[in-house]
Amino acid sequence: MVEQLFDTDALDTLTVSELSTRIGAVIRKGFGGPVWVEGEIHGLSRPASGHVYFDLVEPSATGRRQAASVPVVLWESDKHGVNQTLKQSGAGLRMTDGLAVRIRGTVSFYNAQSRVQLQMSAIDPAYTLGRMAAERDRLLQALAAEGLLDANARRPLPAVPLRVGLVTSDGSAACEDFLHELEASALGFRVSVVHARVQGNLAAATVASALRVAADQDVDVVALVRGGGSRSDLAAFDSELIARAIAHLPVPVLTGVGHETDDSVADAVAHTRYKTPTACAAGLVDHVRRWCTRRDDVWDGVVRRSTTLLDRHAARLDTTAGAVVRAGQGRLRRADQDLDRSTRRLVAAAPRPTRDAARRLDGLAARVAALDPARALARGWSLTRTADGRLVRSPADVGAGDRLVTRVAAGEIRSTVDA
Repeated sequence: MVEQLFDTDALDTLTVSELSTRIGAVIRKGFGGPVWVEGEIHGLSRPASGHVYFDLVEPSATGRRQAASVPVVLWESDKHGVNQTLKQSGAGLRMTDGLAVRIRGTVSFYNAQSRVQLQMSAIDPAYTLGRMAAERDRLLQALAAEGLLDANARRPLPAVPLRVGLVTSDGSAACEDFLHELEASALGFRVSVVHARVQGNLAAATVASALRVAADQDVDVVALVRGGGSRSDLAAFDSELIARAIAHLPVPVLTGVGHETDDSVADAVAHTRYKTPTACAAGLVDHVRRWCTRRDDVWDGVVRRSTTLLDRHAARLDTTAGAVVRAGQGRLRRADQDLDRSTRRLVAAAPRPTRDAARRLDGLAARVAALDPARALARGWSLTRTADGRLVRSPADVGAGDRLVTRVAAGEIRSTVDA
């Protein structure tokens, strides 16, 4: 026999539905009506039913985990009013993960899943914009205090940045617009595309990582681009992770994020900010073309200057050559005149030296004739030589037995010395 431990007649027995109904009634009575709650949107989903579901999270002070979380549902019947409120704010807000919001809703107990949830009915855009602006100002001041706000702007932009690292969502319209603009320029750009998520909770971390990967690929510049979207869609580009990654990058970073009116912390930290992805690519093209124009202008200047100098020196050379010709012709005329005068003087003076030379020659000829050995031989003189041709001038020049040749006018006499 089982012992009865409780008095079953003392308490009512409830069904699960009855218990859920009572819990719901207690919650409704406890809150007494709608409440405003602030937190961050996490895990947002928009199923085909038209309803919107997310968790409203209160981050902990350390940021490592959430301090509290409550599920939120926005019925399709209330969604239109919330969207109208966001649209009328003029800030281009859109509910997305990571967005800080202040929402109004009714706390209820969802019987089917036995959980407390907040049924959202309104949103306060001013709160979100204020939080975004305050966080943006805080980050900009912190970066400025650390000298990082203009750190990337101090990086020198190469004269011809043809090697480009492109950080964006690969295959997106922003990516295609950027690449098309560069290709249309026909300037020989070489682009390395590094894919990154550009929206949602993981966008800041993936973009910061992609920036560092792109800078390591031997590029001249890094371009960070994303197409247009709401302020909340672009919230990642106000993140500290991306800002610090840009500030510390060793190459210039060019941004083209959102529409013409959008402005982000990433834009403020970048080397150069452009209004759109297409404008960013066009800025690169214009920068390279300006260099090409300067190069052509310099070369044209060199050609013009060289032509001017050549013309000037050619004219100077022609002038000098003319002067040389004229001076040469004058000197030749004077030389011809001097030669004519010298010739006349020589012609006039030539007979006298000739006559004097002839007389001197006649005198010399007479002396030569007088000294001719033949004449002496004819007068009876003789010349005696030894057999080897030595002239005998003294008896001491010969000895007994020497053969002698004596020449007289009529011929030679050969003899031998006896004593």
